[in-house]
Amino acid sequence: MAGFAPTAPPAMPISLYNSLSRRLEPFAPLDPNRVTLYLCGPTVYNYVHIGNARGPVVFDVLVKLLRRHYPQVVYARNITDVDDKINAAALEQGVAIGSITSRFAQAYREDMAGLGIAPPDVEPHATAHIGQIIEMIQALIRGGHAYEAQGHVLFDVAAYPTYGALSGRDTDELIAGARVEVAPYKRNPTDFVLWKPSTPELPGWDSPWGRGRPGWHIECSAMSAAHLGETIDIHAGGVDLLFPHHENEIAQSTCAHGGKVFARWWMHNGMLTFDGRKMSKSLGNVLHVHALLKMHPHEALRLLLLRGHYRQPLDWSDAAIAQAISTLDGWYRVLRELSGIELDGTQPLPVPERLEAALCDDLNTPQALAELSVLADAARQAPSPATKAALLGGGAVLGLLQQDPEAWFKQAGGSEVDAGQVEALLEERRAARAARDFARADAIRNELTSMGVVIEDGAQGTRWSVAKH
Repeated sequence: MAGFAPTAPPAMPISLYNSLSRRLEPFAPLDPNRVTLYLCGPTVYNYVHIGNARGPVVFDVLVKLLRRHYPQVVYARNITDVDDKINAAALEQGVAIGSITSRFAQAYREDMAGLGIAPPDVEPHATAHIGQIIEMIQALIRGGHAYEAQGHVLFDVAAYPTYGALSGRDTDELIAGARVEVAPYKRNPTDFVLWKPSTPELPGWDSPWGRGRPGWHIECSAMSAAHLGETIDIHAGGVDLLFPHHENEIAQSTCAHGGKVFARWWMHNGMLTFDGRKMSKSLGNVLHVHALLKMHPHEALRLLLLRGHYRQPLDWSDAAIAQAISTLDGWYRVLRELSGIELDGTQPLPVPERLEAALCDDLNTPQALAELSVLADAARQAPSPATKAALLGGGAVLGLLQQDPEAWFKQAGGSEVDAGQVEALLEERRAARAARDFARADAIRNELTSMGVVIEDGAQGTRWSVAKH
């Protein structure tokens, strides 16, 4: 909204929960001049649902926090564009695989931008890294950590004794009840695929083991190493990826790179549920981001995804989105009342210290939002350039309060109503009232109400807004 970025507050330590150590740890990057973060991105075969957006929203706040504290942050979020789900979608629709992946990769970028998420510094595609993937698999074979069997190459879990450290389960537990694919060519049930053969109708690349394609897990390890280095500071993703995906990434990356630590911090966001139930196609409760952006203001979606602590589950409901809209209405109402207070656009917005402290404490967005409410109260009670700047600065670090207040109140769902039509009706209503034709004035009010427009008559004239609930 204001057109200028927030400035960094006084330096303060950042603490982040590490899923690997299972404790909160003071964050200290391997190289303070180059912080590295990798977030597992989408498999692009369909539109993403709102649950898929929680991680990108949460870690967007983290990346912005890190950028305020360190001179360089390299943030990678990959695109998985080779996968059996993609193959199935292409066969079902009778189109080339590339048409599926390019369409939905672009849709994903647009959805993320629609939620106010800044693009990553690096967006590696799996199909552009086949050479690096093959080289990593060859290194694993040379080191005795992988083997070839029936056209497949598999990671030998028995050759990595600390397998299971991230998920906290030993191999017997994993065999008994986890998502383990059983196949006759495996030495052990927990061994996982690094490379698999492709039949003629499937995508494939020449390799030392024949024409084939990579397994899912090896893709992220190769792309991360290619762009961020063999050891990275933070690896993030949804808690549903903790096993087997992230567990397997640790095993293959560590072994391929001579025992080097792969990721120093592992961060996992909790799952999003729908009225207390898991989102799934079978339950018919999958809410796609591109559809929700047409129904609700994007900042309301973002606020909902930030209102719970990122490590905890979060429930989506109609009441929750209505509450998010109501909260933003209140904050934007304060900013509308402060519209006459000008800020110096040459100066960066401040980052309120208490709000920043909340984010430095393991990305405590619920506390940060509480601090934003305090700032809104302060701006309402003591209007000034300082209190207005603090409110806008606090909103900016969370990706909120980025719109002009009048534009906020005049949008319906994710789009704006015809402001010209509304203003014409209001002008006609003003004329009717001046002529004491109150019946016509009331009829116009009713017409506006039917359009979802709420009008408020006050000392400063008539203001209007759109009911978003």
